[in-house]
Amino acid sequence: MQGNFTGLLGIIHLALVVWAAVSILGSAATQGQKVLWILLVLIFPLIGLIIWFLAGPKAVR
Repeated sequence: MQGNFTGLLGIIHLALVVWAAVSILGSAATQGQKVLWILLVLIFPLIGLIIWFLAGPKAVR
């Protein structure tokens, strides 16, 4: 049972990272800022997602 729960968390994390990357790329930030935000999310998975959610560039609507 533990393996199934861990796999589910991995899939949820992957979906959040992809969603964050798409949102970052669609934001009004400069190219350099986009690269830095994506690196932050990829290098520091949980902390990077939290920081991006709270302070990251917002998507252009």
